[in-house]
Amino acid sequence: MIDLDNLEDTIERIYEQYYLDVYKFLVSFTGNQSDAEDLTQDVFIRVLKSLPKFNEHYKLKTWVLSIAKHTAIDHFRKKKFYSLFEDNFFKQLLSKEKQPDEIAENLEKRTEINTALTTLKPQYRMVFILRGVNEYSIKETAEIMDWSEAKVKVTYHRALKKLKEELMGKSKGVLENANC
Repeated sequence: MIDLDNLEDTIERIYEQYYLDVYKFLVSFTGNQSDAEDLTQDVFIRVLKSLPKFNEHYKLKTWVLSIAKHTAIDHFRKKKFYSLFEDNFFKQLLSKEKQPDEIAENLEKRTEINTALTTLKPQYRMVFILRGVNEYSIKETAEIMDWSEAKVKVTYHRALKKLKEELMGKSKGVLENANC
């Protein structure tokens, strides 16, 4: 499957096939298109350097996304846990067909979700992005995270619970302030 004799064509094929998956993951994780573009390039440089070590018993997609995960973690550590999701991925999902008041309401909801996501610990955030945003299966998420499927299920469930608690807590605070 991996033709090391024709490395240029091989990496080009891998890049074309997985660029969008890697980029979407990194945009969701960093919340910044510019950082995601830079990190995507870093991922494929790492893929190129590690290609001779690739074990063909694994899925290529899982391997590439695992490299993306580690690249994101390294970036996260370098930034020393600064705010993620500043230019939130969800803002890109606004429909142009909606009325201004609907757009404002959606933006407000997305901002709430964005803020709530930043309160999650990194593992919860990663699992939420892979499962909830990128819609990877439990098995694919487990392979990418190098976890058991059970750990993915439990962590995703906990992430959703924490996210819901955070969102409900903010709603209660808004209602309490409105009654004053």
